[in-house]
Amino acid sequence: MTTTASQRLEEALVRVDDETGQGKIVFTKVYRDEARRAAEAADHRARVGTPLSALDGAIVSIKDLLDVAGETTTAGSIISRDGPPAKVDADVVRRLRAAGAVIIGKTNMTEYAFSGIGLNPHYGTPGNAHDRSRIPGGSSSGAGVSVASGMAEIAIGSDTGGSIRIPAALNGLVGLKPTQNRVSREGAFALSYSLDTLGPLAPNVAVVAATDAILAGEVNDALAQRAVAGLRVGIPRGMLFAETEDVVASAFENAMSRLSTAGARVSDEPLDDLLRQSTRVQSPVSFAAVEASHVHKDTLDTRAKDFDPMVRKRLARGRELDAPGYVGMLRERTHLLPVMDLRLADFDVLALPTIPFVAPRISDVLDEDNFVRTNALILRNPAVFNFYDLPALSLPIPHDGALPVGLMLVGQRGRDRDLLAVGAAVEALFSQV
Repeated sequence: MTTTASQRLEEALVRVDDETGQGKIVFTKVYRDEARRAAEAADHRARVGTPLSALDGAIVSIKDLLDVAGETTTAGSIISRDGPPAKVDADVVRRLRAAGAVIIGKTNMTEYAFSGIGLNPHYGTPGNAHDRSRIPGGSSSGAGVSVASGMAEIAIGSDTGGSIRIPAALNGLVGLKPTQNRVSREGAFALSYSLDTLGPLAPNVAVVAATDAILAGEVNDALAQRAVAGLRVGIPRGMLFAETEDVVASAFENAMSRLSTAGARVSDEPLDDLLRQSTRVQSPVSFAAVEASHVHKDTLDTRAKDFDPMVRKRLARGRELDAPGYVGMLRERTHLLPVMDLRLADFDVLALPTIPFVAPRISDVLDEDNFVRTNALILRNPAVFNFYDLPALSLPIPHDGALPVGLMLVGQRGRDRDLLAVGAAVEALFSQV
Protein backbone atom coordinates (compact mmCIF):
# COMPACT_ATOMS: atom_id res chain seq x y z
CA MET A 1 0.00 0.00 0.00
CA THR A 2 1.36 3.44 -0.93
CA THR A 3 1.73 5.54 2.19
CA THR A 4 4.40 8.20 1.68
CA ALA A 5 4.17 11.51 -0.14
CA SER A 6 7.27 10.63 -2.16
CA GLN A 7 5.75 7.37 -3.37
CA ARG A 8 2.46 9.02 -4.29
CA LEU A 9 4.28 11.82 -6.08
CA GLU A 10 6.31 9.38 -8.19
CA GLU A 11 3.15 7.53 -9.16
CA ALA A 12 1.56 10.84 -10.17
CA LEU A 13 4.64 11.78 -12.21
CA VAL A 14 4.53 8.45 -14.03
CA ARG A 15 0.99 9.32 -15.14
CA VAL A 16 2.06 12.84 -16.13
CA ASP A 17 4.94 11.46 -18.23
CA ASP A 18 3.01 8.56 -19.76
CA GLU A 19 3.29 8.99 -23.54
CA THR A 20 -0.15 7.42 -23.96
CA GLY A 21 -1.66 9.86 -21.47
CA GLN A 22 -2.45 13.57 -21.47
CA GLY A 23 0.15 14.97 -19.12
CA LYS A 24 1.70 17.25 -21.74
CA ILE A 25 -1.67 18.87 -22.38
CA VAL A 26 -3.03 18.82 -18.83
CA PHE A 27 0.04 20.58 -17.42
CA THR A 28 1.71 23.72 -18.72
CA LYS A 29 4.57 23.27 -16.24
CA VAL A 30 5.69 20.43 -13.98
CA TYR A 31 7.78 21.08 -10.85
CA ARG A 32 9.57 17.73 -10.59
CA ASP A 33 12.58 18.73 -8.49
CA GLU A 34 10.72 21.15 -6.24
CA ALA A 35 7.91 18.65 -5.71
CA ARG A 36 10.33 15.88 -4.80
CA ARG A 37 12.01 18.08 -2.21
CA ALA A 38 8.63 19.06 -0.76
CA ALA A 39 7.50 15.42 -0.64
CA GLU A 40 10.70 14.35 1.13
CA ALA A 41 10.23 17.11 3.71
CA ALA A 42 6.62 16.02 4.26
CA ASP A 43 7.70 12.42 4.71
CA HIS A 44 10.25 13.49 7.30
CA ARG A 45 7.60 15.39 9.24
CA ALA A 46 5.31 12.38 9.06
CA ARG A 47 8.04 10.13 10.49
CA VAL A 48 8.71 12.41 13.46
CA GLY A 49 5.04 13.18 14.04
CA THR A 50 5.04 16.90 13.22
CA PRO A 51 2.76 17.33 10.19
CA LEU A 52 1.98 20.92 9.29
CA SER A 53 -1.68 20.35 8.39
CA ALA A 54 -4.16 17.87 7.01
CA LEU A 55 -2.70 18.69 3.58
CA ASP A 56 0.92 17.97 4.52
CA GLY A 57 2.25 15.81 1.69
CA ALA A 58 -0.86 16.11 -0.49
CA ILE A 59 -0.11 16.26 -4.23
CA VAL A 60 -1.67 19.49 -5.53
CA SER A 61 -1.94 21.04 -8.99
CA ILE A 62 -2.56 24.77 -9.43
CA LYS A 63 -4.32 26.52 -12.29
CA ASP A 64 -2.06 28.50 -14.57
CA LEU A 65 -3.51 31.85 -13.52
CA LEU A 66 -1.88 31.70 -10.09
CA ASP A 67 1.43 33.48 -9.60
CA VAL A 68 4.53 31.53 -8.69
CA ALA A 69 7.51 33.70 -7.75
CA GLY A 70 10.04 34.02 -10.56
CA GLU A 71 7.67 32.78 -13.28
CA THR A 72 5.49 34.49 -15.84
CA THR A 73 1.81 33.68 -15.38
CA THR A 74 0.38 32.84 -18.81
CA ALA A 75 -3.29 32.29 -17.85
CA GLY A 76 -3.73 30.02 -20.85
CA SER A 77 -2.62 32.67 -23.36
CA ILE A 78 0.38 33.14 -25.65
CA ILE A 79 0.04 36.90 -25.13
CA SER A 80 0.94 36.75 -21.45
CA ARG A 81 4.04 34.63 -22.10
CA ASP A 82 5.78 37.95 -22.77
CA GLY A 83 4.86 39.39 -19.38
CA PRO A 84 7.22 39.95 -16.43
CA PRO A 85 7.78 37.18 -13.89
CA ALA A 86 5.78 37.27 -10.68
CA LYS A 87 7.64 38.74 -7.73
CA VAL A 88 5.90 36.62 -5.09
CA ASP A 89 3.63 33.58 -4.88
CA ALA A 90 -0.12 34.07 -5.01
CA ASP A 91 -1.62 34.04 -1.53
CA VAL A 92 -3.23 30.62 -2.04
CA VAL A 93 0.06 29.16 -3.29
CA ARG A 94 1.84 30.56 -0.25
CA ARG A 95 -0.77 29.04 2.06
CA LEU A 96 -0.50 25.65 0.36
CA ARG A 97 3.28 25.64 0.75
CA ALA A 98 3.00 26.64 4.41
CA ALA A 99 0.59 23.73 4.92
CA GLY A 100 3.13 21.27 3.48
CA ALA A 101 1.31 20.64 0.19
CA VAL A 102 3.41 19.23 -2.65
CA ILE A 103 2.74 21.40 -5.71
CA ILE A 104 3.28 19.18 -8.73
CA GLY A 105 2.62 21.69 -11.50
CA LYS A 106 0.49 24.29 -13.23
CA THR A 107 -2.56 23.13 -15.18
CA ASN A 108 -3.90 24.14 -18.56
CA MET A 109 -7.00 26.30 -18.83
CA THR A 110 -9.24 28.21 -21.20
CA GLU A 111 -7.50 31.40 -22.33
CA TYR A 112 -7.93 34.00 -19.58
CA ALA A 113 -10.55 31.75 -17.93
CA PHE A 114 -13.25 33.02 -20.30
CA SER A 115 -15.28 29.90 -21.24
CA GLY A 116 -16.98 26.96 -19.58
CA ILE A 117 -16.12 24.52 -22.38
CA GLY A 118 -12.39 24.08 -21.77
CA LEU A 119 -10.97 24.50 -25.30
CA ASN A 120 -7.52 26.07 -25.73
CA PRO A 121 -6.12 26.56 -29.26
CA HIS A 122 -2.69 27.63 -27.93
CA TYR A 123 -1.74 24.85 -25.50
CA GLY A 124 -4.16 22.12 -26.53
CA THR A 125 -7.41 20.87 -25.03
CA PRO A 126 -7.32 18.09 -22.42
CA GLY A 127 -9.87 15.39 -23.08
CA ASN A 128 -12.37 14.46 -20.40
CA ALA A 129 -10.93 11.93 -17.95
CA HIS A 130 -13.79 9.51 -18.70
CA ASP A 131 -13.71 9.88 -22.49
CA ARG A 132 -10.96 11.88 -24.16
CA SER A 133 -13.14 12.66 -27.15
CA ARG A 134 -15.33 14.79 -24.89
CA ILE A 135 -14.83 18.22 -23.35
CA PRO A 136 -13.13 18.56 -19.96
CA GLY A 137 -15.19 21.55 -18.86
CA GLY A 138 -13.67 24.93 -18.25
CA SER A 139 -12.18 27.11 -17.55
CA SER A 140 -10.26 24.93 -15.06
CA SER A 141 -9.89 22.19 -17.66
CA GLY A 142 -6.49 20.83 -16.67
CA ALA A 143 -7.42 21.07 -13.00
CA GLY A 144 -10.33 18.67 -13.29
CA VAL A 145 -8.52 16.20 -15.55
CA SER A 146 -5.37 16.24 -13.37
CA VAL A 147 -7.27 14.90 -10.36
CA ALA A 148 -9.67 12.61 -12.20
CA SER A 149 -6.71 11.03 -14.06
CA GLY A 150 -4.58 10.51 -10.95
CA MET A 151 -1.94 13.14 -11.78
CA ALA A 152 -2.79 15.08 -8.62
CA GLU A 153 -4.84 14.49 -5.49
CA ILE A 154 -6.20 18.04 -5.27
CA ALA A 155 -6.46 20.85 -7.81
CA ILE A 156 -6.88 24.56 -7.24
CA GLY A 157 -9.06 26.29 -9.79
CA SER A 158 -10.93 29.54 -10.24
CA ASP A 159 -14.68 30.01 -10.61
CA THR A 160 -16.24 33.13 -12.13
CA GLY A 161 -19.30 31.51 -13.67
CA GLY A 162 -18.81 27.83 -12.93
CA SER A 163 -15.16 27.15 -13.78
CA ILE A 164 -14.59 24.87 -10.77
CA ARG A 165 -18.00 23.23 -10.64
CA ILE A 166 -18.26 22.52 -14.38
CA PRO A 167 -15.03 20.44 -14.69
CA ALA A 168 -15.86 18.81 -11.35
CA ALA A 169 -19.28 17.75 -12.63
CA LEU A 170 -18.02 16.54 -16.01
CA ASN A 171 -15.08 14.59 -14.54
CA GLY A 172 -16.84 13.06 -11.54
CA LEU A 173 -15.24 15.17 -8.80
CA VAL A 174 -16.26 17.39 -5.92
CA GLY A 175 -15.70 21.10 -6.52
CA LEU A 176 -16.35 24.14 -4.32
CA LYS A 177 -17.01 27.73 -5.31
CA PRO A 178 -16.69 29.71 -2.07
CA THR A 179 -18.27 32.95 -1.00
CA GLN A 180 -16.04 35.49 -2.73
CA ASN A 181 -14.38 37.14 0.27
CA ARG A 182 -13.52 33.79 1.86
CA VAL A 183 -10.33 33.11 -0.15
CA SER A 184 -7.79 35.74 -1.13
CA ARG A 185 -7.44 36.34 -4.88
CA GLU A 186 -4.16 38.23 -4.54
CA GLY A 187 -1.78 36.91 -7.18
CA ALA A 188 -4.52 35.39 -9.35
CA PHE A 189 -4.93 36.69 -12.91
CA ALA A 190 -8.32 38.41 -12.93
CA LEU A 191 -11.26 37.75 -15.21
CA SER A 192 -13.97 39.56 -13.23
CA TYR A 193 -13.23 41.57 -10.10
CA SER A 194 -16.87 41.26 -9.06
CA LEU A 195 -17.29 37.50 -9.55
CA ASP A 196 -13.91 35.68 -9.39
CA THR A 197 -13.36 33.07 -6.68
CA LEU A 198 -10.66 30.46 -5.97
CA GLY A 199 -11.34 26.98 -4.65
CA PRO A 200 -10.52 23.26 -4.72
CA LEU A 201 -11.45 20.20 -6.76
CA ALA A 202 -10.88 16.77 -5.19
CA PRO A 203 -12.32 13.24 -5.11
CA ASN A 204 -14.44 13.77 -2.00
CA VAL A 205 -15.92 16.39 0.31
CA ALA A 206 -13.50 15.74 3.19
CA VAL A 207 -10.48 16.65 1.06
CA VAL A 208 -12.27 19.67 -0.42
CA ALA A 209 -13.17 20.83 3.10
CA ALA A 210 -9.60 20.42 4.38
CA THR A 211 -8.28 22.34 1.38
CA ASP A 212 -10.88 25.07 1.77
CA ALA A 213 -9.77 25.64 5.35
CA ILE A 214 -6.14 26.03 4.26
CA LEU A 215 -7.02 28.39 1.41
CA ALA A 216 -9.16 30.50 3.75
CA GLY A 217 -6.47 30.61 6.45
CA GLU A 218 -8.61 28.86 9.06
CA VAL A 219 -6.95 27.06 11.95
CA ASN A 220 -9.87 24.79 12.80
CA ASP A 221 -10.81 22.74 9.76
CA ALA A 222 -13.28 20.38 11.44
CA LEU A 223 -16.72 20.16 9.85
CA ALA A 224 -19.86 19.97 11.95
CA GLN A 225 -21.64 16.63 11.78
CA ARG A 226 -24.90 16.89 9.86
CA ALA A 227 -27.53 14.29 9.09
CA VAL A 228 -29.64 14.15 5.97
CA ALA A 229 -32.76 13.74 8.07
CA GLY A 230 -34.27 17.15 8.70
CA LEU A 231 -32.30 18.99 6.01
CA ARG A 232 -34.33 21.71 4.31
CA VAL A 233 -33.69 21.33 0.58
CA GLY A 234 -35.22 23.69 -1.97
CA ILE A 235 -35.38 22.83 -5.68
CA PRO A 236 -35.49 25.99 -7.84
CA ARG A 237 -37.54 24.44 -10.63
CA GLY A 238 -38.04 26.60 -13.67
CA MET A 239 -35.50 28.28 -15.94
CA LEU A 240 -32.51 26.34 -14.56
CA PHE A 241 -34.16 23.01 -15.46
CA ALA A 242 -34.92 23.81 -19.09
CA GLU A 243 -33.13 21.78 -21.80
CA THR A 244 -31.93 19.17 -19.30
CA GLU A 245 -30.88 15.86 -20.85
CA ASP A 246 -32.87 12.82 -19.78
CA VAL A 247 -29.87 11.11 -18.17
CA VAL A 248 -29.19 14.17 -16.03
CA ALA A 249 -32.86 14.69 -15.14
CA SER A 250 -33.23 11.04 -14.15
CA ALA A 251 -30.09 11.05 -12.00
CA PHE A 252 -31.18 14.26 -10.29
CA GLU A 253 -34.71 13.02 -9.52
CA ASN A 254 -33.33 9.76 -8.13
CA ALA A 255 -30.95 11.75 -5.92
CA MET A 256 -33.82 13.89 -4.61
CA SER A 257 -35.88 10.77 -3.95
CA ARG A 258 -33.03 9.32 -1.88
CA LEU A 259 -32.74 12.53 0.13
CA SER A 260 -36.48 12.56 0.77
CA THR A 261 -36.52 8.90 1.79
CA ALA A 262 -33.67 9.60 4.21
CA GLY A 263 -35.74 12.29 5.93
CA ALA A 264 -34.80 15.49 4.16
CA ARG A 265 -37.60 18.01 3.63
CA VAL A 266 -37.41 18.46 -0.14
CA SER A 267 -39.67 21.03 -1.80
CA ASP A 268 -39.97 22.86 -5.10
CA GLU A 269 -39.41 26.58 -4.63
CA PRO A 270 -40.26 29.32 -7.15
CA LEU A 271 -37.13 31.45 -7.50
CA ASP A 272 -37.25 32.41 -11.17
CA ASP A 273 -38.21 35.99 -10.33
CA LEU A 274 -34.82 36.49 -8.66
CA LEU A 275 -32.83 34.13 -10.86
CA ARG A 276 -33.87 36.08 -13.95
CA GLN A 277 -32.50 39.29 -12.43
CA SER A 278 -28.97 38.03 -13.03
CA THR A 279 -29.62 37.98 -16.78
CA ARG A 280 -31.52 41.26 -16.78
CA VAL A 281 -28.83 43.16 -14.86
CA GLN A 282 -26.08 41.76 -17.08
CA SER A 283 -27.80 42.65 -20.34
CA PRO A 284 -26.54 43.43 -22.92
CA VAL A 285 -23.12 42.48 -21.47
CA SER A 286 -21.94 40.61 -18.39
CA PHE A 287 -19.74 41.67 -15.51
CA ALA A 288 -17.09 39.28 -16.81
CA ALA A 289 -17.06 40.84 -20.28
CA VAL A 290 -16.99 44.43 -19.00
CA GLU A 291 -14.33 43.86 -16.37
CA ALA A 292 -12.18 41.59 -18.54
CA SER A 293 -12.23 44.16 -21.35
CA HIS A 294 -10.62 46.53 -18.84
CA VAL A 295 -8.04 43.93 -17.83
CA HIS A 296 -7.07 43.44 -21.48
CA LYS A 297 -7.56 47.00 -22.75
CA ASP A 298 -3.90 47.31 -23.78
CA THR A 299 -3.81 44.14 -25.90
CA LEU A 300 -7.30 43.86 -27.38
CA ASP A 301 -6.21 46.11 -30.24
CA THR A 302 -2.43 45.71 -30.36
CA ARG A 303 -2.46 41.87 -30.26
CA ALA A 304 -5.97 41.02 -31.36
CA LYS A 305 -4.82 38.22 -33.68
CA ASP A 306 -3.07 36.43 -30.82
CA PHE A 307 -6.27 35.86 -28.82
CA ASP A 308 -8.41 32.77 -29.06
CA PRO A 309 -11.07 34.12 -31.46
CA MET A 310 -13.88 32.89 -29.20
CA VAL A 311 -12.38 34.75 -26.25
CA ARG A 312 -11.57 37.91 -28.22
CA LYS A 313 -15.18 38.31 -29.33
CA ARG A 314 -16.48 38.03 -25.78
CA LEU A 315 -13.88 40.50 -24.51
CA ALA A 316 -14.74 42.99 -27.26
CA ARG A 317 -18.39 42.96 -26.19
CA GLY A 318 -17.34 44.37 -22.84
CA ARG A 319 -16.51 47.64 -24.55
CA GLU A 320 -20.16 48.17 -25.45
CA LEU A 321 -21.06 49.37 -21.95
CA ASP A 322 -20.24 52.88 -20.75
CA ALA A 323 -19.27 53.86 -17.21
CA PRO A 324 -22.80 54.91 -16.09
CA GLY A 325 -24.15 51.59 -17.31
CA TYR A 326 -21.48 49.66 -15.42
CA VAL A 327 -22.08 51.61 -12.20
CA GLY A 328 -25.77 50.91 -12.58
CA MET A 329 -25.07 47.17 -12.84
CA LEU A 330 -23.01 47.28 -9.65
CA ARG A 331 -25.72 49.15 -7.74
CA GLU A 332 -28.46 46.80 -8.86
CA ARG A 333 -26.46 43.73 -7.88
CA THR A 334 -25.70 45.23 -4.46
CA HIS A 335 -29.44 45.71 -3.93
CA LEU A 336 -30.32 42.15 -5.03
CA LEU A 337 -27.83 40.22 -2.89
CA PRO A 338 -29.65 40.68 0.45
CA VAL A 339 -32.99 39.99 -1.26
CA MET A 340 -31.75 36.54 -2.30
CA ASP A 341 -30.20 36.01 1.14
CA LEU A 342 -33.63 36.57 2.71
CA ARG A 343 -35.32 34.15 0.30
CA LEU A 344 -32.83 31.40 1.20
CA ALA A 345 -32.96 31.91 4.96
CA ASP A 346 -35.33 28.98 5.52
CA PHE A 347 -33.23 26.46 3.57
CA ASP A 348 -30.04 24.57 4.33
CA VAL A 349 -29.35 24.23 0.60
CA LEU A 350 -30.79 24.60 -2.85
CA ALA A 351 -30.34 21.54 -5.08
CA LEU A 352 -30.22 21.36 -8.88
CA PRO A 353 -28.13 19.79 -11.66
CA THR A 354 -24.71 21.44 -11.89
CA ILE A 355 -25.08 21.49 -15.67
CA PRO A 356 -27.96 20.13 -17.76
CA PHE A 357 -26.01 17.62 -19.86
CA VAL A 358 -23.13 15.16 -19.77
CA ALA A 359 -19.88 16.12 -21.48
CA PRO A 360 -20.42 16.69 -25.23
CA ARG A 361 -17.86 15.66 -27.80
CA ILE A 362 -15.09 18.16 -28.53
CA SER A 363 -15.83 17.84 -32.24
CA ASP A 364 -19.40 19.00 -31.64
CA VAL A 365 -18.38 22.38 -30.16
CA LEU A 366 -15.70 23.46 -32.63
CA ASP A 367 -18.27 25.17 -34.83
CA GLU A 368 -18.78 28.74 -33.58
CA ASP A 369 -22.57 28.59 -33.36
CA ASN A 370 -22.49 25.30 -31.44
CA PHE A 371 -19.74 26.63 -29.19
CA VAL A 372 -21.69 29.77 -28.29
CA ARG A 373 -24.91 27.84 -27.66
CA THR A 374 -23.20 25.13 -25.58
CA ASN A 375 -21.14 27.62 -23.60
CA ALA A 376 -24.23 29.63 -22.67
CA LEU A 377 -26.03 26.49 -21.48
CA ILE A 378 -23.06 25.06 -19.59
CA LEU A 379 -22.67 28.33 -17.65
CA ARG A 380 -26.36 28.93 -17.01
CA ASN A 381 -26.88 27.04 -13.75
CA PRO A 382 -23.54 27.79 -12.04
CA ALA A 383 -23.17 31.44 -13.07
CA VAL A 384 -26.31 32.75 -11.43
CA PHE A 385 -24.88 31.81 -8.03
CA ASN A 386 -21.67 33.75 -8.72
CA PHE A 387 -23.90 36.75 -9.37
CA TYR A 388 -25.53 36.24 -5.96
CA ASP A 389 -22.19 35.42 -4.28
CA LEU A 390 -23.47 32.17 -2.81
CA PRO A 391 -21.19 29.23 -1.95
CA ALA A 392 -21.90 26.28 -4.22
CA LEU A 393 -20.69 22.67 -4.20
CA SER A 394 -20.82 20.15 -7.05
CA LEU A 395 -21.01 16.46 -6.11
CA PRO A 396 -21.09 13.40 -8.37
CA ILE A 397 -24.49 11.68 -8.50
CA PRO A 398 -24.27 7.87 -8.60
CA HIS A 399 -26.11 6.62 -11.69
CA ASP A 400 -25.89 3.90 -14.34
CA GLY A 401 -24.44 6.03 -17.15
CA ALA A 402 -20.82 5.98 -18.29
CA LEU A 403 -20.35 9.75 -18.00
CA PRO A 404 -20.53 11.70 -14.74
CA VAL A 405 -23.47 13.85 -13.67
CA GLY A 406 -23.10 16.62 -11.11
CA LEU A 407 -25.45 17.69 -8.31
CA MET A 408 -25.06 21.31 -7.24
CA LEU A 409 -25.82 22.24 -3.64
CA VAL A 410 -26.03 25.97 -2.98
CA GLY A 411 -25.65 27.36 0.53
CA GLN A 412 -26.26 30.66 2.28
CA ARG A 413 -23.81 33.47 1.69
CA GLY A 414 -20.82 33.27 4.05
CA ARG A 415 -21.84 29.86 5.44
CA ASP A 416 -19.41 27.81 3.38
CA ARG A 417 -18.55 25.35 6.15
CA ASP A 418 -22.24 24.63 6.75
CA LEU A 419 -22.60 23.88 3.04
CA LEU A 420 -19.62 21.52 3.16
CA ALA A 421 -21.09 19.73 6.19
CA VAL A 422 -24.34 19.20 4.31
CA GLY A 423 -22.34 18.03 1.29
CA ALA A 424 -20.53 15.46 3.44
CA ALA A 425 -23.88 14.10 4.70
CA VAL A 426 -25.29 13.86 1.18
CA GLU A 427 -22.10 12.22 -0.09
CA ALA A 428 -22.30 9.63 2.71
CA LEU A 429 -25.89 8.84 1.74
CA PHE A 430 -24.95 8.42 -1.90
CA SER A 431 -22.12 6.05 -0.95
CA GLN A 432 -24.52 3.58 0.65
CA VAL A 433 -25.35 0.62 -1.55
